[in-house]
Amino acid sequence: MKRPSTGPRALLAMVILLAGSVVLTAPPAQAAELLSQGKPATASSSEGAGTAPAAAVDGDTGTRWASSWADGQWIQIDLGSAADLTQAVLRWETAHATAYRIEVSSDGQSWTPAYATTDGHGGSEVVPLTGNGRYVRLTGVQRSSGYGISLWEFEVHGTAGQGQPSGPGVTKVTGAQGNWQLQVDGAPFQIKGLTWGPANTDAPQHLPGLKAAGVNTVRTWGTDGSTLPLLDAAAANGMKVINGFWLQPGGGPGSGGCVNYVTDTTYKTTMLGEIRRWSAEYKNHPGVLMWSVGNESVLGLQNCYSGAELENQRIAYAKFVNEGARAIHETDPNHPVTSTDAWTGAWPYFKQYTPDLDLLAVNSYGNICQVKQDWVNGNYTKPYIVTEAGPAGEWEVPDDVNGVPDEPTDVQKRDGYTQAWNCVVGHSGVALGATLFHYGNENDFGAVWFNIAPAGEKRLGYYAIRQAYSGQTSGNRPPVITGMNLSKVTDVPAGGTFTVGVSVSDPDGDPLSYEFRYGGKYVDGSGALPVTSHTGSGPFTLTAPERLGVWKVYVYVRDGRGNVGIETKSFRVVPPTVPGTNVALNKPTTASSEQLVGPGAPYFARLATDGNITTRWASDWADPQWLQVDLGQVTSFNRIQLVWEPAFGKAYEIQVSDNGSDWRPIYSTTTANGGVDDLVVSGSGRYVRLHATQRGTAWGYSLFEFGIYKP
Repeated sequence: MKRPSTGPRALLAMVILLAGSVVLTAPPAQAAELLSQGKPATASSSEGAGTAPAAAVDGDTGTRWASSWADGQWIQIDLGSAADLTQAVLRWETAHATAYRIEVSSDGQSWTPAYATTDGHGGSEVVPLTGNGRYVRLTGVQRSSGYGISLWEFEVHGTAGQGQPSGPGVTKVTGAQGNWQLQVDGAPFQIKGLTWGPANTDAPQHLPGLKAAGVNTVRTWGTDGSTLPLLDAAAANGMKVINGFWLQPGGGPGSGGCVNYVTDTTYKTTMLGEIRRWSAEYKNHPGVLMWSVGNESVLGLQNCYSGAELENQRIAYAKFVNEGARAIHETDPNHPVTSTDAWTGAWPYFKQYTPDLDLLAVNSYGNICQVKQDWVNGNYTKPYIVTEAGPAGEWEVPDDVNGVPDEPTDVQKRDGYTQAWNCVVGHSGVALGATLFHYGNENDFGAVWFNIAPAGEKRLGYYAIRQAYSGQTSGNRPPVITGMNLSKVTDVPAGGTFTVGVSVSDPDGDPLSYEFRYGGKYVDGSGALPVTSHTGSGPFTLTAPERLGVWKVYVYVRDGRGNVGIETKSFRVVPPTVPGTNVALNKPTTASSEQLVGPGAPYFARLATDGNITTRWASDWADPQWLQVDLGQVTSFNRIQLVWEPAFGKAYEIQVSDNGSDWRPIYSTTTANGGVDDLVVSGSGRYVRLHATQRGTAWGYSLFEFGIYKP
């Protein structure tokens, strides 16, 4: 919850010397240069959008940065180059730090103390600083109140260094129709790139290896104060960065909001300000190759609008991109501007409404080899780059037997990168290069689909790109998986076992190790891939999850040399078969409540006894709730199976009655965890009731099936 801003603290009328800090009645005399104003600022947290760290270095004492309500929060300023520091001026809002420290760093990673106090008094404090560095960070050790810490201004004074790295860095699109070329400082430059995923501060660790693999460019989706370490590392390694500016909505459902480009002048003014700010900040940096305004929003607007309004929004967006391109050109005439989208269907909008773009761009996977013909058919008069490409995506492949996208194999992904690059270079004089997707640290559902080195382990795709960019074929290579077979695919019992066979070879004869993981993306939307145990040396035996639905099993085969092969298959978890007759099937079923509204509703009680595990009963979102079956006559049974939807019962009783009024408990638990509860329990009665007293989620209770079995 945001806290209302209070006015600036009244300045005290006297000067009090306390622990080396001074509380002033007026702004201090500045013997040294103010270094921090307008420089990139980042923070551990912000209380809200209106209290961003940039507000503490904007020179406006009516705006402020405010942290989350916890100790240990920090704000950091990048001065752009090393400087000799002399003092800091801290203009606190009421929420100040009583104990804090100021540190300095040359690289933003290793920090040296410059000042510390345990007796801060708020107001305006002038504190001496010692040291030399580019980055200055203030950390609040102890707050003065239950709020966070907040600064109207964080001023750093000292003697400036030589500024950010300088040197050559002019990029131009040269040539004529069909015979274009990208040039950097007058020399031809073909983009051999990757999209960038790691933290920018980690760039010094990653870029030397990428440079050695033939990569000369990385592409980002956003540019701000955190971009500088990436630019610095790129320049240090003789590489370049395509600097993106993210605009709503981006690509994919719900990926970034639904701005109205026809009417929302506030948003457009704000984003133009950001584009101007950061293109001006980095225009002279030798790591900059070009600017890219927006990503997949012409296509993505279909997630926000339809019909005539969709067309109006797409036109307004293309016109706004042109405003962004024009603003960059006014600020930085030495680097070209593009805008990318998820289909060449965006290009007609850019052709008509965005004339200030220097070149086109597109993200294309399965259709990458069609881009050349689309360019020819569209009679375009500008070259293009491919800003994302690789193996076919989740949205392009056919479904497998379980009805989920059939993920390409490791070998198919390798070949997908090779094909993508061949199709780019096959459009000579028009396609000026590509940044293939994706280089990142992630190791989740999307990462396994696309990352060429998840968690730093190199896959076949990494080496395919290395060969395409540099011609290198030597060195140790990853294991090659040529087959993965499951003993059960469409009918794996919940909690039961199945086997996985893996056909794999290692081109270097390295000994191999195996790891298995489960993915629940198609069960609960989670992209995480937790490790699961296995037995055997092949085929391998695994235990299925308890929760119903279509899961994916992944095998990681490692060679101990930093390489990995990854393969995945889907399997459907179903309720275990219960011996005997389900005496509850299609019998009259009632409940304490039924969910009658919401997606997929109504969820009637009778749907829990219809024998169909794709239909369900759902209750109100409250405790307690019950579901009751009338067996028609007193009936003996020896087993009950509860097949839960994700909204499961953690604590419940199974009760029986001969008259529907007097109930006898025959089973109870307080530690149920959902999935399938297969209860071996004997009872007798005409009525059988599930009486649930504690939900396992914030939702109500929901059962696919309430089965009651007799021999």
